[in-house]
Amino acid sequence: MSRLRTAALVGNPNAGKSALFNALTGARQKIANYPGVTVERKAGRLVLPSGEPVELLDLPGSYALDASSPDEEVTRRVVLGEFPGQTQPEVLILVLDAANLEQHLVFAQEIIALGRPTLVALNMVDLAERDGLKLDPDALSQALGVPVIPTVAVRRRGLEELNAAVAEAGKRVGQDMPVRRRPATSLSERRLAARTMARAAVLSETSQHRLHVSLDKVLLHPWFGPLILFGLLFVMFQAVFAWATPFAEALEAVVAGLIELATRVLPDNFLRDLLTQGVLAGVGSVVVFLPQIVILFAFILVMEQSGYMARAAFLMDRLMAGVGLSGRSFIPLLSSFACAIPGIMATRSIADPRDRLTTILIAPMMTCSARLPVYAVIIAAFIPPTDIGGGIGLRGLVLFCLYVAGIVGAMAVALVLRRSVTRGAASGFIMELPRYQWPPIRDLLIGLWQRAWIFLRRAGTIIFTVTVALWLLLSFPRAEPGESQIDASIAGHIANGLAVVVEPIGFNRDMALSLIPAMAAREVAVSSLATTYAVASDDEDQTASALTDQLSAKWTLPMALAFLAWFVFAPQCLSTIAVARRETNGWKWPAFMLAYLFALAYIFAGLTYWIAVSLGL
Repeated sequence: MSRLRTAALVGNPNAGKSALFNALTGARQKIANYPGVTVERKAGRLVLPSGEPVELLDLPGSYALDASSPDEEVTRRVVLGEFPGQTQPEVLILVLDAANLEQHLVFAQEIIALGRPTLVALNMVDLAERDGLKLDPDALSQALGVPVIPTVAVRRRGLEELNAAVAEAGKRVGQDMPVRRRPATSLSERRLAARTMARAAVLSETSQHRLHVSLDKVLLHPWFGPLILFGLLFVMFQAVFAWATPFAEALEAVVAGLIELATRVLPDNFLRDLLTQGVLAGVGSVVVFLPQIVILFAFILVMEQSGYMARAAFLMDRLMAGVGLSGRSFIPLLSSFACAIPGIMATRSIADPRDRLTTILIAPMMTCSARLPVYAVIIAAFIPPTDIGGGIGLRGLVLFCLYVAGIVGAMAVALVLRRSVTRGAASGFIMELPRYQWPPIRDLLIGLWQRAWIFLRRAGTIIFTVTVALWLLLSFPRAEPGESQIDASIAGHIANGLAVVVEPIGFNRDMALSLIPAMAAREVAVSSLATTYAVASDDEDQTASALTDQLSAKWTLPMALAFLAWFVFAPQCLSTIAVARRETNGWKWPAFMLAYLFALAYIFAGLTYWIAVSLGL
């Protein structure tokens, strides 16, 4: 009998390998790195029923032996015995998630086809049963040709049987293992075989589980799936305007009341002007869009917590592949709809350096929540609240088109980058699909509160600081009698110089002035415009509705459309640029990102303006 010295846990990510490793080895573990790589090496001591100690390795999660990431490369080299100084495992323990059996069986076939002593730990069977799925381990064992042991690692169920199976498999070290099924050679064949084996292993399933399967057939359909996804997004943007209106009007009434109170109580002096024209008119013009921000994030959180967002990533993978990226880039880009900073940081999960760099460079083109107040105030000023039929509002349709424009622009840029400065083949992508569930109300409310607080904190810090600074620049030096305060101010002189540059694309001086503080935070463009018109106007009405009236009176529709086009492409805030520098280890790529985004913003704003003028809008 050959002496068993090493065994290894292999399987897909999220199969419960680490939990099983901890249950089998306890505190008898050591952690180091594999030679020449930064991937963590976890090893522990497993004691068999005979008392024989065995070194157990917890290998990184992998989807295939054809490695597409550093983690998968380590797993492949360890399993095949290609690591210098690393003993090849004599027994392979395949850990499969019972609730995602079909997906996990694809990789399992590759491992079993190696002809090495192998056994299967069918893990998390309790969760599968909770979801209404009961499996037959014997039928699965017969199909695979290897022992299958049901386990629940976190509850230490099935560990004794697994230990005994490891000891039995150790007796066959050095022997050729019979394979009852002809090994599938292609990925499509393995997927088909996995589906057949998974279905044959099902003893019973509840109507709820069958419902989930039926939902996936519709939501992941190659034609219906994308239509449903874009339909949900369309409804979301309609709701941003339709549902938020009464709450936004209530907030606006509060801001107007505070301005009226300050005007009535305080004497006409520097302090009152600072409070009414700078703080309340500027910051208040942004805060009134809080309901729209909350509604936007409510939709996103519901899609995440229900399990639909992962399926949206699956649907988008085909689109991403068309521009040279994979579905791995979708999650960072999706995060960028909230803010580009966490989106850029999330690219660390992308193994391919060219994929990662491309994703970082296009992340600022995703329409972050900071752009929403800009879009909303311009749309409210120039797009009438018209119902174009079927309960579809024109304003919501325009907002939807702006988000789509950002996505299409990002994909077009990615296509160009992948064929030029980040040239390379697209990497593969496989992901786990979580089960469907009702979003927990408590988690949903906590998530909404966190995002609302982040928005309000920005309003009370960055936006407040920049708005007050802008008000000071607009207010000094004081204008002579008969002279415009904006013309006399420091900010006015700065804006006059910048207006020469942006005048060809239809921007006036006020628009030019708003672009400078908007580099601190996108929302500041709204507070900048509100503060500018509050300083220039003698009217005591300085609310958000007054801002829309000022915009519609001073701007033309082509100017407004050009302003929207600028913000579709314009670079993100300075914090985003700093994070990009940190993630790319230098200023080369952030400078490139700034240059191409400013160029796109200028070109498309100009095109939008001149096309709108030529059409007589």
